[in-house]
Amino acid sequence: MGILKISEQMHENLRSSSAALSRSINAQAEHWLRVGMLAELNPNLCYGDICQLLIKAHQSGDLIAPAIQAAAEREAA
Repeated sequence: MGILKISEQMHENLRSSSAALSRSINAQAEHWLRVGMLAELNPNLCYGDICQLLIKAHQSGDLIAPAIQAAAEREAA
């Protein structure tokens, strides 16, 4: 585990969102990181599609990488 420096405004956004969504601040930050990573790697996917990929990956015990690969293969077909 590492330490990540973020702006005070981003930390406040994390604090507010994590409270609203019943997540820890760290869990909220990790969620945003995962969604952002998938969005950058799959610009054709909407937020709902990205969340579905994350849910499917979690249910199957996969890491995010297989979910990214599966999305890329579906788009190529």
